Amino acid sequence: MRIGIPKERLPNETRVAATPKTVEQLLKLGFSVAIESGAGQLASFDDKAFAQAGADIVDGNAIWQSEIILKVNAPEEDEIALLNPGTTLVSFIWPAQNPGLMEKLAERKVTVMAMDSVPRISRAQSLDALSSMANIAGYRAIVEAAHEFGRFFTGQITAAGKVPPAKVMVIGAGVAGLAAIGAANSLGGDCPRV
Repeated sequence: MRIGIPKERLPNETRVAATPKTVEQLLKLGFSVAIESGAGQLASFDDKAFAQAGADIVDGNAIWQSEIILKVNAPEEDEIALLNPGTTLVSFIWPAQNPGLMEKLAERKVTVMAMDSVPRISRAQSLDALSSMANIAGYRAIVEAAHEFGRFFTGQITAAGKVPPAKVMVIGAGVAGLAAIGAANSLGGDCPRV
């Protein structure tokens, strides 16, 4: 059974649904893996790294002949038309927000595993891609805020005087919020838990 990993097409999307390491793991499980040429480039994985891991590098049309398709984002209209009946699609889909998309995939007889709908329970923890992405988003939010802040986050005491640490307020205590609080505190900001 072949797993296909197409290039993500949304503007500014730098993620890819597999890495050379996960390709090796999939091959050990008995799958063959094909990846669209250039799919990992924006994530700093070139075609050579995927080929060395054992993936076949193919063009955009050939990737859609795979029995299983792994994507980060939901497929676009023209990508849905390329999915064969019986294909399994594993991706963030957001079914409640995209009933039209779900209907089109059902019409094409595509089996969908919505990564954003995996329950957050212990048994499914290794599939919890949504929490992983939220963790990254919380961390990134603080890095971006620190960049825009204009001075040091951490407090400074020098011969010239004292600069207090940045006061940071994070609204929310979900996965992203907790990651943001941790990042702000580790950068030396004053971020109390409320």
